[in-house]
Amino acid sequence: MKKFSIKVLVSLGMFSAIAYVLMLLKFPILPAFSFLKLDFSEIPALIAVLVYGPGAGIIVEFLKNVLDYFMTGSETGVPVGHISNFIAGFLYILPVYYIYQKLQSRKGMITALLAGTVFMSLVMSLLNYFIFIPAYTWFLGMPEMSASTLREMIVLGVLPFNLIKGVLTSALFMILFAKLRSWLAKLAPAKIAA
Repeated sequence: MKKFSIKVLVSLGMFSAIAYVLMLLKFPILPAFSFLKLDFSEIPALIAVLVYGPGAGIIVEFLKNVLDYFMTGSETGVPVGHISNFIAGFLYILPVYYIYQKLQSRKGMITALLAGTVFMSLVMSLLNYFIFIPAYTWFLGMPEMSASTLREMIVLGVLPFNLIKGVLTSALFMILFAKLRSWLAKLAPAKIAA
């Protein structure tokens, strides 16, 4: 595993703290599925992954969820939602990193963000269907959902939510990326085209 310098570790701590604060500023976007809440906490992880590499982005995703779990807890008593958020985060940021490394341009970043959004949305739909929603219902002591009800929840709630979240996060990141691109290029000249 890659070793990080003290400066990088401090930066990752800062990015994780910012991601945690952004995670607290969450709000529902689909009225029928108000338990699905949008936040922009992937943005610091995106910056970390572009500057310091994939391990750094995963560390930021992990630490923000650990902080949130210990500070706010979980409805189930078990960090099912936090594990889900962590997995969704790295499913979003890792394709962005690898695609942008191949296509270092504005169009390349847009392509990478869209690919990350689609990849995260599709994989999270499957994981929610088979793992996360059944785990939530089990830990909350709720009756098991029928396959048709679960499928409807995925198609009408989880998939659109993740697509909307990915598009909105990507749009906000592109605004920030345009402003921060030269600064990011100074931090990681080999990874970010100025």
